[in-house]
Amino acid sequence: MNVRSFLALAVALLAAVPAFAQGQSQAQSDPVVARVNGAEIHRSDVLIARQSLPPQLQQIPFEQIYPRLLDEMVNNMIIAQAGRKAKLADDPEVKRRLAFAQDQIIEEVYLSRLVRSSITEDKIKARYDKFVKDAKPEEQVSARHILLKNEDDAKAVIAELKKGTDFATLAKQKSEDPGTKASGGDLGWFSKDEMVPEFSEAAFKLQKGEFTETPVKTQFGYHVIKVDDRRQAPPPTLDQARPQIVQQMQREIIEQKLKELRTSAKVETFALDGSKAAPASSTPTTPTAPTAPAKKP
Repeated sequence: MNVRSFLALAVALLAAVPAFAQGQSQAQSDPVVARVNGAEIHRSDVLIARQSLPPQLQQIPFEQIYPRLLDEMVNNMIIAQAGRKAKLADDPEVKRRLAFAQDQIIEEVYLSRLVRSSITEDKIKARYDKFVKDAKPEEQVSARHILLKNEDDAKAVIAELKKGTDFATLAKQKSEDPGTKASGGDLGWFSKDEMVPEFSEAAFKLQKGEFTETPVKTQFGYHVIKVDDRRQAPPPTLDQARPQIVQQMQREIIEQKLKELRTSAKVETFALDGSKAAPASSTPTTPTAPTAPAKKP
């Protein structure tokens, strides 16, 4: 497996390790769940097969996916038995692909056990405490808005607000935003980078209790914004931060182990035609994490 696959596996381990652990516990009571021409399929075999499913399918309760998965395993065994009768077990292509698959399985088990033995609750807590200590304070506002289709309607709303009309009441009556209309335009707490730039720029200029006295135009229409409160954003709880912390620790553990192994390994690489190629980089490249989408008022 290449360097990128090593690092990509670190992300997958977050979901894969619990499933693997479940398979181990089930192995203590491992009944036969099917027989195909005398060959047995055990419950542990089905659990292993489940781990190879796409992540979205692994989220389905095991009891629900079990009948379909078992049926597929029966089909696979029937075909495999036919292949063995055709003497394919000794076929060079089969042996080559089996060796490749074995390497992948050994790699996955090796890394999953490495991660499980290296990450403890105390280490997660220590990483969280450091994160909270080093985190820079981030300002948030709690705001409401009224979305209008055109600038004249927005100016009319502002005029009513200046006369003392309640903002939430106007939002319920006039806002074009179905997501916040019923709650009086309430957007809750948000940071500056969670809204489109024009909206954030206007909102974060306001003090508590102030509203925009000119319409704010975005791609969604014209907004009238009121800030209800301001604060420094509280840090995430340990449970909220845990997935990101564990994922980061997994990456670091695998990167460090890969670095150690490559240092002592003799690696030779060649071009596609077998000729001498430029030396491969021995420094793993960490994939860039995707950026979370901004809120849209």
